[in-house]
Amino acid sequence: MRQLLFLVAGLVLACGHGNDPATGSGSSSGATTMPTAPAGGSSTASTGSAGTGSAGSADPGAGSGSAVATSDNRTNPDAGHTPAPPPTEGHDFTPIAKNLLSVGACGEGVVPEGFPTKLLDDHCKDIKKAQDGYLEKWVKPAEAFFTQHVPKDIPKKVVYPFAGGDLSTALTVYPDADEITTMSLEPAGDPRTLGALKGKELEAALGKIRYELNFLYRVNFSNTLNMIDAMRGGRLPTNLVFSLSALKIHGYEVMNLRYFKLNDDGTIHYLDEDDVKKAPELTASAEKRNRVFANVELQFRKPGGRTQIYRHIQTNLDNDHTKNDARVLKHLELKGDVSAMTKAASYLLSWDSFSNVRDYLIKHVQWMVSDATGIAPKWGKSAGFDYETFGTFEGPHISAGNGISKDWRTEFESEEKRPLGFRFGYYDKHSRDHLIIIKKKKS
Repeated sequence: MRQLLFLVAGLVLACGHGNDPATGSGSSSGATTMPTAPAGGSSTASTGSAGTGSAGSADPGAGSGSAVATSDNRTNPDAGHTPAPPPTEGHDFTPIAKNLLSVGACGEGVVPEGFPTKLLDDHCKDIKKAQDGYLEKWVKPAEAFFTQHVPKDIPKKVVYPFAGGDLSTALTVYPDADEITTMSLEPAGDPRTLGALKGKELEAALGKIRYELNFLYRVNFSNTLNMIDAMRGGRLPTNLVFSLSALKIHGYEVMNLRYFKLNDDGTIHYLDEDDVKKAPELTASAEKRNRVFANVELQFRKPGGRTQIYRHIQTNLDNDHTKNDARVLKHLELKGDVSAMTKAASYLLSWDSFSNVRDYLIKHVQWMVSDATGIAPKWGKSAGFDYETFGTFEGPHISAGNGISKDWRTEFESEEKRPLGFRFGYYDKHSRDHLIIIKKKKS
């Protein structure tokens, strides 16, 4: 979901890859270097990843002829769906979610008593301007496109790797999804902090959220280093606030908020009262606390509609991490066939060091939308996918995509020219927009 900034050799990021949100461990096995663009488009020596939503995060698992859709799947989203039941276990953070919806995302939530009125007014003036501009300039044209191109009979479980804080795009593409799962290096964030921040600290924390939301809504992807600072070290749960802003923009209301980790078999364990009591005190570093509150489940609905589920998992999706800790891939496997998306993913799916997650997608995806950071034709066509291209792609605008550039360029040249009226993730080396839809052939 965002652009990878390639750093000079030797720059080290304390991203906590040895710190496993799945177990809530506070230990760390050391820092990780940012990957550099691999020769030939593959990376076998990458020890970490940052990119589009990122290869992963503190640690895998944080826990335990194109079909045209009718309007039915948009105007009657409840048709054929079973409402999701609310969790019956785990600590309930829903009241805090409603506070953060109001204060961070400027939606119809609940303002905490005594919250500084002027600070909230100033913050929300900027946030609402950014949200309104994004809705008009990007969401509405993109929504019109996907209404025409997303089939109504595709799987309603959606997987979005390397997503960062980008629930909004997922809801634009898949508004009728039963379940959306995003994964990235960034944690959802500690929800307990809103009541503890005062004065300049609170002002600075809200300022960070404003800056990153404005950037995301302006260019449709975020910069990795910015996201690391804003989300891993955020004094407010920045990733969660991004998700709440997405709900506000798309007209949803918050129903339930729980945090979780993944068990060894990929099933979910919601953080319970004991887990919360054992979490680091608010005096501990934000990065340490945010690693504990890494994975979030947010239930939401349209007013009067059915309940839908959004989950975010902080994880590193490179092969080293998914081999050493298989919980995330096991969790994804439990979903069966899925729909998917990715964008601005630093071309990681074309790297050898991310073949595990690429293989998972090839096996389970039935329909997927991406920019040129998705599943390239060299793997997808032999696995039975049809490709449909929109816009123009002549080469990547960052070196991470050089190894797969020819494959994508050949595909675009072989397809009929189809216009695209909005940006979807990365532009190409000539700043032109592009998008790809792939669908599994019917057997």
